[in-house]
Amino acid sequence: MPVITCIEDLKALHRARTPRMFYDYAESGSYTEQTFRENSTDFARLKLRQKVAVDMSGRSTASDMVGLPVAMPVGLAPVGMTGMQHADGEILAARAAERFGVPFCLSTMSICSIEDVAAHTGAPFMFQLYVMKDQDFLAGLIERAQRAKCSAMVLTLDLQILGQRHKDLKNDLSAPPKLTLPTLLDMATKWRWGMGMLQTRRRFFGNIVGHAKGVTAGDVASLMDWTAAQFDERLDWDKIAQIRDMWGGKLILKGILDPEDARIAADFGADAIIVSNHGGRQLDGALSSIRMLPHIVEAVGDKVEIHLDSGIRSGQDVLKALALGAHSTWIGRAFIHGLGAMGEAGVTKALEVIRKELDISMALCGERDVRALGRQNLLVPQGFATEYGA
Repeated sequence: MPVITCIEDLKALHRARTPRMFYDYAESGSYTEQTFRENSTDFARLKLRQKVAVDMSGRSTASDMVGLPVAMPVGLAPVGMTGMQHADGEILAARAAERFGVPFCLSTMSICSIEDVAAHTGAPFMFQLYVMKDQDFLAGLIERAQRAKCSAMVLTLDLQILGQRHKDLKNDLSAPPKLTLPTLLDMATKWRWGMGMLQTRRRFFGNIVGHAKGVTAGDVASLMDWTAAQFDERLDWDKIAQIRDMWGGKLILKGILDPEDARIAADFGADAIIVSNHGGRQLDGALSSIRMLPHIVEAVGDKVEIHLDSGIRSGQDVLKALALGAHSTWIGRAFIHGLGAMGEAGVTKALEVIRKELDISMALCGERDVRALGRQNLLVPQGFATEYGA
């Protein structure tokens, strides 16, 4: 077992052990990748305020997310094709999250189905919904999440159309991968990944195959074509209300990056919003999530629970988001690097790394309870939130 001290260590192993198309799928953004990069570099501009001669004993990272107790305010965000990073990836990640005591959210575009994850876990997980044009499929998807007793629905609002990701096009991304010569040569060097895939039956989009009309497991082209054509470009607040009524449970709105949208979401009655730019994978040139967070906190105050994703790679990043006003955070790439590196153990390691960094940094900032973090713990550069007049 290599010595793992940070998420970057897991990232290096992930890159070495996973086929290029799937590593690139995780570690990339749209177009020039400006927003993808700034999601992380903007965190680095925030500095922590060190405090000394304070009692650092009895520390706690425990908190809650939409009323659920959590070991730390960090959830595993929905990531498409997680089961292509490692065989049975969604099941392994959900198990790691359950044992650690944090939420796991399953993507609509997962390889393991809702039913698969429910059958292999004991704690309820959340389900992320992409709104599709096929109303029968959409209604069936919501009903399946209800039957699985998902604890909340995370409705993604920022992917009605797909931002272009150059690497995915150049790699001819698909699930399962097309067996071209470059793909075969690459997979031949990733024997751990290949052995896992040979031993699992889960290689297609499990929430779609067998549930969408005209889509079969043996026809990759039909699956990709159906998916590309199904994202509903007409999604608006009226349709969101219809989905809320169909679901009837806790609702989290993901993809909020504008104060006005945040106010509408708060008035709409969402249980939480996730400040997010889809990890820099949609609107390239948008401001980072952490830069927009202060504006959204100012706009909605405590009317709705505010979460944040995009750019978090460490416990220090979690601390900065909480200190800047977020109630909770979500990680995507950080746990995917762990999964691709070492499967379930790698996801657990990623969570351990982040909690340890959060715990130690919190103590050195003079705080013993993660829920006490605030602006008193940060040094914010002039113009951080106002440079662009947002």
